Amino acid sequence: MAMAKERDHHHPNKDKKLLISLICNFSTELKLIFIALLVIFTLATLLPLIPSSSFSLSSSDFRFCISRFSPALPVNITSTSVTENTTEHTVLKNGVIKRTFNGHGSAAYNFVTMSAYRGGVNSFAVIGLSSKPLHVYGHPTYLCEWVPHSPTQNPVSTPGLKILTDWGYGRIYTTVVINCTFPSLVTVSGNLILHATTGDPSLNLTNSIPVLSEPQNSVDFSLYTSTKKQYDYLYCGSSLYGDLSPQRVREWLAYHARFFGERSHFVLHDAGGIHGDVFEVLRPWVEMGRVTVHDIRDQERFDGYYHNQFMVVNDCLHRYRFMAKWIFFFDVDEFMYVPEGEGTVKEVMESLEGYSQFTIEQMPMSSRICYSGDGPARTYRKWGFEKMAYRDVKKVPRRDRKYAVQPQNVFATGVHMSQNLQGKTYHKAESKVRYFHYHGSISQRREPCRHLFNDSRVVFENNPYVLDTTIRDVGLAVKTFEMRTIGDRLIRTRQ
Repeated sequence: MAMAKERDHHHPNKDKKLLISLICNFSTELKLIFIALLVIFTLATLLPLIPSSSFSLSSSDFRFCISRFSPALPVNITSTSVTENTTEHTVLKNGVIKRTFNGHGSAAYNFVTMSAYRGGVNSFAVIGLSSKPLHVYGHPTYLCEWVPHSPTQNPVSTPGLKILTDWGYGRIYTTVVINCTFPSLVTVSGNLILHATTGDPSLNLTNSIPVLSEPQNSVDFSLYTSTKKQYDYLYCGSSLYGDLSPQRVREWLAYHARFFGERSHFVLHDAGGIHGDVFEVLRPWVEMGRVTVHDIRDQERFDGYYHNQFMVVNDCLHRYRFMAKWIFFFDVDEFMYVPEGEGTVKEVMESLEGYSQFTIEQMPMSSRICYSGDGPARTYRKWGFEKMAYRDVKKVPRRDRKYAVQPQNVFATGVHMSQNLQGKTYHKAESKVRYFHYHGSISQRREPCRHLFNDSRVVFENNPYVLDTTIRDVGLAVKTFEMRTIGDRLIRTRQ
């Protein structure tokens, strides 16, 4: 204790010695600082006494002086173009005040390109978005120009036929498919230019947009006439968005890979819904070449209907138009089914070859109530379509349909059917093929069963349901198919 007190007693002397040593070490710097302060205060005192005519300092002089001592730091400068004010009015001789109106900037793009594809020896399709008000209230036009790479060949032009495919559902942007059909054969090796005109009679602004470039020998013209296709059936999916359930996606893909067979392919479009867990479910099928994923998240910059799904399905149609016999359009919470007695999928599709398109009737299933015939414990271990077995039988005027097309006969398409095709459409295919719709089940990352029943008929929330085990009955076969095809890689998939 005595030693501690002695140390405490000597602390003030040590602090004084430390301060004196610091002053001695930095005496030169301190002298300079004091001299600078003395000069500044002296100038501040004398400046008001000096006549302004003989000596003056402006603010720019001070800024220049300060800049000599400031470090060279990068400065972000935003340039702003200032136009002449033209909003002033003019008074005419008759006393009328003439007002002027001037546009600045752009509220929406004239045209947003997604893709362009050759559709034959003399035709092309351009898929993109355009300002919806421009098409609703204006008269935009399109001109297609083919510019050969060879300088000895002259460019050729043809009017572009615009097709608006979204049935008026567009928002700021609407989907536009432009058909460019030239009067004669268009040789390979050249550029396709789309001239998009706003149709404004006073300005008539035109954007010339390169949409496709074909190198020499890059096109196999036999593709457009051959009856042999790479795929029998190709699935074109709409934009996938939200927090999708990996398990539901797993079930849907395993079911349809078995349903359509080996000569089928699935094209999925990621608008934010294919997160890491979902892609792990898709990965085995992608590696096998059964699934292709397109990242279309960039289209979110353009406000169209449901993540621009009309544009997406039209791109898919024209991209794979000559690669598949049939293209199917439906969603990842919908399951195709061929009723017993109608034969195989191949036999059903062969019976419909005389039609360019057929629509498919919906069987609405509940995604909230489940069948507990296996007991509650085993029910929760079942796949979604095995336990969601109650079908909605409420009578309604109509339900949405999905469809399939022979793509070489279709010029543009929609979500529920195509209205731009050559050939016949068949609307009475419910006896041949149907689809079961588990609405909302794909977007729930949790156990779907909230209410369990063990009855053949149920009334839930004033809505009648009947037990329908059509899809449930093939559950074991689907699981076995998945195991034999990709092994047990997905056995630990979570909701």
